[in-house]
Amino acid sequence: MELIAINETFEENADFASNPLYNEMIQTTMDFYKKVGFVPPWIGYLVKQNSEIVGGAGFKGAPKNDTVEIAYGTFDPYKQKGFGTAICKLLVDLSLKADPSVKITARTFSEKNFSTRILVKNNFSCIGTVYDPEDGEVWEWLYNANE
Repeated sequence: MELIAINETFEENADFASNPLYNEMIQTTMDFYKKVGFVPPWIGYLVKQNSEIVGGAGFKGAPKNDTVEIAYGTFDPYKQKGFGTAICKLLVDLSLKADPSVKITARTFSEKNFSTRILVKNNFSCIGTVYDPEDGEVWEWLYNANE
């Protein structure tokens, strides 16, 4: 499995941006860079397994206060097949390689679901409920490196 960087401009993403399946994700990610900046490796990615793009992943910006938030997802044909768990692990590994001292967090809706199971499988623990400006009350999760 491989992370493919979503770059800042349409031209840099031309290999994938012309595909309607990925175009919206790429455009949304490029728009997000205008808000939070483009600071590799703390960017968005397409996720490739063999010759297929199976999902997307990324960071909600560069670390702030030694903390970074991850986000990930799989396209419908690849849900519930272990890809989400593997994608989450790729983001954790990339975070730790880039900055071993960074705290890695994630947010989910306040209910048990596939995303919460993925986080538990990747050594995250729910540390409480927080208010997210986009999603309202959500659970916040923290990666436990020692588990």
